[in-house]
Amino acid sequence: MTRTDLHEINRVSWNAATVVHNSHKPDQAGFLKSGGNTLFAEELELLGDLRGKEVVHLLCNSGQDTLSLAARGAKVRGVDISDEAIAFAKQLSADSGIAAEFERSDVYPWLEAEIAAGRQYDIVFSSYGALCWLSDLGRWMKLVAAILKPGGRYVCMEFHQVAMIFDEKGVPTYDYSMPEPLHWEVGISDYVGDSCGALVASGEAVAGERFVNPNPCYEFQRSMGEIIGAVLQSGLRLQDYREYLYSNGWKPFTDMKSLPERRWTVPDGTPKLPLMYGILAVKE
Repeated sequence: MTRTDLHEINRVSWNAATVVHNSHKPDQAGFLKSGGNTLFAEELELLGDLRGKEVVHLLCNSGQDTLSLAARGAKVRGVDISDEAIAFAKQLSADSGIAAEFERSDVYPWLEAEIAAGRQYDIVFSSYGALCWLSDLGRWMKLVAAILKPGGRYVCMEFHQVAMIFDEKGVPTYDYSMPEPLHWEVGISDYVGDSCGALVASGEAVAGERFVNPNPCYEFQRSMGEIIGAVLQSGLRLQDYREYLYSNGWKPFTDMKSLPERRWTVPDGTPKLPLMYGILAVKE
């Protein structure tokens, strides 16, 4: 069941967090205008050649990755529920001179409107902490499949569900799959500030005061079987699935080992575990 009521609670929490997240990132427009790109190699490999492709970036946040897709030759539309994120993305597009369309909407009604209008895309893209905000994953995947052209691709790069079992100290705390939404009284955190600069591509991270979000949020945690099952049940063909023993940007645990290219992994001597996964699924 789609929980629009919880999506709206999350929208308010995201509005507060988004302002703080962007406060850590210096001169984003100048960075993009000069050829900077916020995408990591892993998603670019799954995305393939973007030149001339019609792409929709769902749950696009503040548009940095969306504009990075556009800079690689794609015609891109970004969609996000946060008012602050979309306002920032539109301004960033104008200031950087990189063209993209941005729409503020819950993705479910947006997808339904696209289907009703008969619009389809070459690529649907979602990444890094997107799926956990979707209350009905099965419905989402069927809607995504419906807006893909024949031969179109769904590309997803996400943080691994195994990592979500642990708290920030690396202690097993949460169930692998949760039938009920996970409620956080203290809402979306300043994970950009906590990343020690790994989520800041445009220069040295700008320090700020400790942020505590006064607005609660809800997450929807699922197993990898549920996620891959939703892809398969949508009618798409799973072409590629990859797991990574490191995390791009996000620092999931307090005690982590820094790697080159703004990545994190568990410390030496600690059992390795998957921290990210990538999915490529095709509409036949």
